[in-house]
Amino acid sequence: MTTLPPDTGLKLILGSGSPRRLELLAQLGVVPDAVRPPDIDEDVRRAELPRDYVKRIAMEKLAAMVADDDTVVLCADTTVALGRRIMGKPRDAGEAAEFLYALSGRRHKVITAVAVKRGTRTWLRDVQSTVAFKQLSDAEVNAYLASGDWQGKAGGYAIQGPAGAFIPWINGSYTGIVGLPLTETAGLLTAAGYSLYKDAL
Repeated sequence: MTTLPPDTGLKLILGSGSPRRLELLAQLGVVPDAVRPPDIDEDVRRAELPRDYVKRIAMEKLAAMVADDDTVVLCADTTVALGRRIMGKPRDAGEAAEFLYALSGRRHKVITAVAVKRGTRTWLRDVQSTVAFKQLSDAEVNAYLASGDWQGKAGGYAIQGPAGAFIPWINGSYTGIVGLPLTETAGLLTAAGYSLYKDAL
């Protein structure tokens, strides 16, 4: 991976409206100078595999962002995959319920792709984790749907919310499941020359 020399004068734009990604960046001591969620078509292409899909969407988000050479842009995309089936953000409570029942008692993959650019250079990493759901009762599904926590979440759930009670086991990156794998994100930002923990330097 190409690494640029560190530059403490670089600005950072987060191409995501996710409050969870902002919170995760804060764990790295990073506060973006701007937050600009790109508006792109996130429809799945015919026969597209989950890993290919999430990497494509992250790169398309990145391509939609306009920035100066002294600015680093960070975009990410997360999807839930049950086999080859891609589970994005549910359209409504009915689809969220369908997702939850499909995931119930089974293991699935959560894939997050992180894309960074500075000038004409781009960096991309993807992280795949396995998540196990316990068998869900109708009462548990209905209570979770009533909480509204499923809204705006890939697969219709968030591990860091009430759905954490459904998940007895994971293998992989917890922060990747939440939406921004910190080890890989820190590596990409550093490669782009962006200094982490600026206040501590």
